[in-house]
Amino acid sequence: MNSNVASIKLVLLGEAAVGKSSIVLRFVSNDFSENKEPTIGAAFLTQRVNMGNQTIKFEIWDTAGQERFASLAPMYYRNAQAALVVYDITKPQSFIKARHWVKELHEQASKSIIIALVGNKLDLLESDEERKVAREEAESLAQEEGLLFFETSAKTGDNVNEVFLGIGEKIPLKQQEVQNGNGASVNEVSRVDLNVAGSSGANSSGCNC
Repeated sequence: MNSNVASIKLVLLGEAAVGKSSIVLRFVSNDFSENKEPTIGAAFLTQRVNMGNQTIKFEIWDTAGQERFASLAPMYYRNAQAALVVYDITKPQSFIKARHWVKELHEQASKSIIIALVGNKLDLLESDEERKVAREEAESLAQEEGLLFFETSAKTGDNVNEVFLGIGEKIPLKQQEVQNGNGASVNEVSRVDLNVAGSSGANSSGCNC
């Protein structure tokens, strides 16, 4: 096994039900749950990715999207090297919230943090849902704020691994950075729920949180 391991602390931020936990589940387990319970407080997961001769261990903090947990966010993004700011491409309000998180990260997080703006739920465009957040608008925000940008579907897996591999390429590592492509693979999963609140008080009507 490659002993050259670099750890990256990564936090997910975004409004409730945009699919943060579903993105993480797809990344670490290649799985999807249609009726996923809302995250309470935060969940912690790890995943290793081999990129050339470098192994990256992602230490992932998946934060709750409900407003009542927003004050806890700094505890998770403090000292984080990377952040995913996730929105739902069919819900304009979630994109407004994403703008808020980007602003807060720039003001409060590490100056060197790598931020990826992620528009989730591409699969809904194949059903009766309509796109409500233009790709061009999100790309413009990403360009203005110096963000990586991806559109994903946690349900189908489209572009999910690419988000994390893209971040892995941007993080300064001890080894020279390698190009995404040959040799990039995902392995070794572990996870533990760290729900810091007592009772959820939230409905479980199938939110992809």
